[in-house]
Amino acid sequence: MTLDTTTAELNGTLTKAGSIHKVENAFLNLPSMNILGSEGFIGDALSNPEGAAISSGFFELKASAPLVYEYTYDEMKVVVEGEFILTDQATGEVTRAKARDVLFFPKGTTVKFETDDYALGFYVGARTFAP
Repeated sequence: MTLDTTTAELNGTLTKAGSIHKVENAFLNLPSMNILGSEGFIGDALSNPEGAAISSGFFELKASAPLVYEYTYDEMKVVVEGEFILTDQATGEVTRAKARDVLFFPKGTTVKFETDDYALGFYVGARTFAP
């Protein structure tokens, strides 16, 4: 699956202090990714703030069918809670990422995401919703 980058689903409450953008509670009530059999949820907290070609938010996965995702942009992710089981679909190599681990997914990578129980990650992607 690929992320539709034509529209942004923003979560949380945005406030500003001068040039500083702050989003509270962006991890709550994440929208479903609508992948049959998979309980994956995702929502951007910030999308292209001040025109920057960068977006960030939260990705949540509950124990369910695996979720396969193709990255059409570079992304970094920090595991906030739980543990992701990640399989690089091109090589078949598997790694487990637990809380506070940092991940990098280069553009063109296809990853199978799984969890034994629950995982929550914060991502920052080099993608834009601008036309």
